[in-house]
Amino acid sequence: MALPTEPDLPLADLKILDFSWVGVGPITVKYLADHGATVVRVESHARLDVVRLGPPWHDAKPGIERSQFYASYNTSKYGIALDLGRPEARAIARKLAAWADVVVESFTPRVMRDWSLAYDDLRRVNPRLVMLSTCLQGQTGPHALFPGFGQLMAALSGFYEISGWPDRSPAPPYGAYTDFIVPRLAATALLAAIDHQRRTGEGQHLDVSQFEASLHFLAPALIEFALTGAVATRNGNRAEHAAPHGVYPCAGEGADPDRWIALSVRGTAEWRAFCAVLGRPEWGEDTRFATHADRVAAADALDTLIMEATRTEDGRALMDRLQAAGVAAGVVQSALDLHADPVLAGWGFFEWLEHPERPPAPYEGHALRLEATPGRLRRAAPALGEHTALVLKEVLGFSEEEVARLIEEKIAW
Repeated sequence: MALPTEPDLPLADLKILDFSWVGVGPITVKYLADHGATVVRVESHARLDVVRLGPPWHDAKPGIERSQFYASYNTSKYGIALDLGRPEARAIARKLAAWADVVVESFTPRVMRDWSLAYDDLRRVNPRLVMLSTCLQGQTGPHALFPGFGQLMAALSGFYEISGWPDRSPAPPYGAYTDFIVPRLAATALLAAIDHQRRTGEGQHLDVSQFEASLHFLAPALIEFALTGAVATRNGNRAEHAAPHGVYPCAGEGADPDRWIALSVRGTAEWRAFCAVLGRPEWGEDTRFATHADRVAAADALDTLIMEATRTEDGRALMDRLQAAGVAAGVVQSALDLHADPVLAGWGFFEWLEHPERPPAPYEGHALRLEATPGRLRRAAPALGEHTALVLKEVLGFSEEEVARLIEEKIAW
């Protein structure tokens, strides 16, 4: 007995039991599911995944099956619902762990221990099991039991301190930042552990602290402090390596008056090319801007001049002219722009999926396109408990009567 697989996909023989919720864990597992892994996602009616409860909603109508964040993070998975507060539900979870090659969870360490589903418990039923645990601050240490979400971790790991303007309060990066960056590292670590498992038959427990993982993206600031004692802080759009360096207003497009272009000019040759494209050759002769160091020091004056010059320019036309002259430039695109972007359209980046409880919708595809072993979004994220009966029967061999009893007694849904 087995769940249906797609043997042409590279991870078709991999089985994953996914207890994780919110962002890091589900996104990590999604990468593998979209490349063929058979994933059984465990949820509960008693404590819903908070991502199910938040917007954006389909048609702006709230509902636990209508959140596009949840839908995007959980494609290609099977879904079951168990009340893990009940001993019989935990026994089912242990049987599924014996079936799986990999278990993923993202709770604080206390939760899986209290359920007797920690790594030491599960490896007794599956000695070759690979288990990935990813909570905010790891499985050990003084803050291991510290709960929270990616916005909080973005603050703790230093991103708030370097985002924003020097004369204003810290500004967060967009969204639950660590939820979006940590899965890249977690998925890589998980694949390495799976490779080791397949070569040696040995399992292992991976502890991916979102705190530690996110610090890799602050390496320049950490290195600068270690070498010089300088503490990186909010500096707007300023940069030591480029001037001008910022975001400047452009002429509106249609009904949208709020259009912008990002610019980054490095070195004297680029500076002169920039002045020529904007039709301001006199800037190139201005002694205030003679050298790179001068331009960094005069960044405020430069910004004032450039804002006046760009605000009547068509942003896309200016971007094309600057890029042709060897100057880094890009228009600031909205979600509307991205859905109409010809490059993304040419790649087929957005894929449409059907779901029984919400309208068809576009899903973002993968950033990586493997020529020999490409993945794909195989199906929409599961509704709560959508595959409970299927998994219990096909994976664990339960009878129709046993499944009906479990559902009637609300051990499963």
